[in-house]
This record gives sequence, C-alpha cells and structure tokens, in this order.
Amino acid sequence: MATGESLLTRPFLLCFLSNFFQGVAYCLFFHVPGFYASLGATPVLIGWMFAAMSAVAIGIRPVLGTLMDRYGRRGPLLFGQGLNVVVIGLYLTVDQLGAWAVIVRVLHGISAAILFTALFTSAADWVPSHRLTEGLAIFGLSGMMPMSVGGVLGDWILEGGDYAALFVWAWGFALLGLLTAIPLHDAPRRGSPGGAEPPPGFVATLRQRDLLPLWWIGSIFFTAMTGIFIFLKTFVMTREVGSVGIYFAGYTAIAVVLRLGFGWLPDRVGPVRVLVPALLVFASGFLVLGFAQTTGAVLLAGLLGGIGHAYIFPILSGMVVMRASEAQRGSALAIFTGLADLGVVVGGPLYGELLERTGYEFLYAAVAVTVGLGLLVFLPWNARRGSAAVGRAALG
Repeated sequence: MATGESLLTRPFLLCFLSNFFQGVAYCLFFHVPGFYASLGATPVLIGWMFAAMSAVAIGIRPVLGTLMDRYGRRGPLLFGQGLNVVVIGLYLTVDQLGAWAVIVRVLHGISAAILFTALFTSAADWVPSHRLTEGLAIFGLSGMMPMSVGGVLGDWILEGGDYAALFVWAWGFALLGLLTAIPLHDAPRRGSPGGAEPPPGFVATLRQRDLLPLWWIGSIFFTAMTGIFIFLKTFVMTREVGSVGIYFAGYTAIAVVLRLGFGWLPDRVGPVRVLVPALLVFASGFLVLGFAQTTGAVLLAGLLGGIGHAYIFPILSGMVVMRASEAQRGSALAIFTGLADLGVVVGGPLYGELLERTGYEFLYAAVAVTVGLGLLVFLPWNARRGSAAVGRAALG
C-alpha cells in the first residue's frame, strides 16, 4: 500500500479514468432490460439473464483473487479491458432471445468482474493508509459518475436512435477504458520480490472471522442495488414517470458533493457511526421510489439513494482493506466486489418473481425492510468480530 502523503498520484488518476470510461460503458446497459423486453422477455426472464451473467462472474473470483495476489493486478486488468471491448461489440449480433444472447451476457459478466476487481484493487494499492476511506470514496466517484452519464446519455441515445446505437456508444467508452489502462503499472509491494508473506488464500480470506460481518452487510447492500440496476428501467416504462437519467442524475450529483466535500467524515468520526445512518437513508430511497407518481419523487428517491451510497461503499471497502493483510488484498477485494454479483444472482430472479406477483410498491418496500433488518444483524456481529481487527490495527 502507498504510504506517502499524496493521494492524486499518476497511477491513481489513471485508475480513476480507466474505471470511469469502462463504467460509462457498463452503465449504458442500465437500459438493456428495455432491449430484452423489446425481444419479448418477461421481468422474471430479465432477472434470470442478469443472474446468469453474475453467476459466472462469481465463479471466476477465486481464480482472479489468487492471480492478483501472486502475480499482480496489471495482467488481469488488461485482459479484462480487452475482453470488454470485444464483448460489447457482440451485442450488435443479438437479435433474439436464446443461447447466443445468454452467452454474450455471460461473457460480459466475466469482463465486468475482472475490471471491477482489478481496477478497485489497483486504486487501493496507491491510496495512503491514513487516507484510506477518503481515497476510496474519491475513487468510487469514477464508478458513480458513470451511473448518471450512462442513464442520461442512454435516454438521449434511445430518444433518437435504437439499441444498436447504444451498444456502439458503449463500445467506444470501453475502448477508452482500455487505452487509459495500458500505461498502468502495479504499486511496489513491501518485502521480498515475491511478496512479504505468502497469500493466505481465497478460502481462508472468505472465512476470516472479522471479515464475515462485512460480507453479510455488503451482500445486503448489493442485493438491494439490484432492485435499481435491473428494474428501474421497467419501472419508468410501466409508470411513465421520470426516467433512468433523472434518477441517476440526482443519485450521482449528491454523492459527488458528499464525497468531495465530506469524504473525510468516516475517517474522523468512525466508519460504523456514519454507516448506520447512511444505510437507513439508503433504505428510505426505496420506499420513496416504490410510491413515486411524479418526476420529482423519482428524483428525490435518487437523492436519498445517492446520500446512502456516497458513504456505504467506501466505508465497507475501507474496512475490508484494513482487516485484510496486504498479501491477501486481491482475494479480499475479489470477494467484496463479488458480492455485487451475488446480489444480482439472488435479487434478479427473486425480485423479478416478486414483481410479477405484486408490484413496484411492495417490491421496493420489501427491499427497504431487508436493508433495515440486515443492519440489525450486522451491528452486534461486527461489534464482536471487529474488535480483534481494531486491536490489530492499533498495534500495527
């Protein structure tokens, strides 16, 4: 890990730019449920399409984490960027639901998993340890701003064009992501050339006691996000209110303001003290969205979600980095980022089935309640398991 004072180093900024460009390419696919719906897919089928993508992404995480811990981040990163460029181009060949549509979706899941993990781990390597949460919060903007750009740009593209045009734009941003990743190199690692210590391994990291509560609440958070990433497009199509772009414009704008102006807050007052209200505000955004009947209500839901997300992700990821050793950081962040895919595997089919049987009001209310219950489980669990990690950090 970087130990200097500077946060905005050249490698960190390259990670930021590469993640931003590939993030825009990815977030343009917020509109892809509409594409599948135009081919005749039901909400349940759309959920399963996303689940298939994420299930394969979960499957590659153990190998990915081990490779990064042993051989560095650059190789997987460049492979993932190249694969992303190829796969997004393949969407232009999908004209019906079937095996080929699923294969393309699965390949997209592999490239996204590699990029999400490798770029995030690379950025964490260059963040000074005493500014960890602040640094990860700033880097996280490279993943949050694309939500707004992808939402608004996708609205604009589809207003005057079709999904083929959307895929061409996404391909262009993927190419920019690859070009900005090429100059990246790995951060120096302490100790011997082979690493200061042998990596504990993916399974050992997964079972590490002080990380277990973080895996739990991270799963709750990412599963809740699935309700937005997959079903927001069909929500605005069904309700005929607001738009994907309006929701994510509010979501991203408030998160940018909070992270740039108040990103230091968790490091100053304590991460859990900020995490609790952030999760509660995040949950309230789902309640507002479920009952939204006006564009203003959709915007308000986005603002509430963005306030929560502004702190939840950097706090949880920072706690993971602090509780994992440097030798196991690749595996730890592979698991943490893999929780996003787990959320889709669980939430995609479940929410799709729930939506068909009830409606958006019940769906988003259920998501909000789940976040609240998840927090009630996390707090005592983390207090028990996290105390040992805090003690080690104080001594180290």
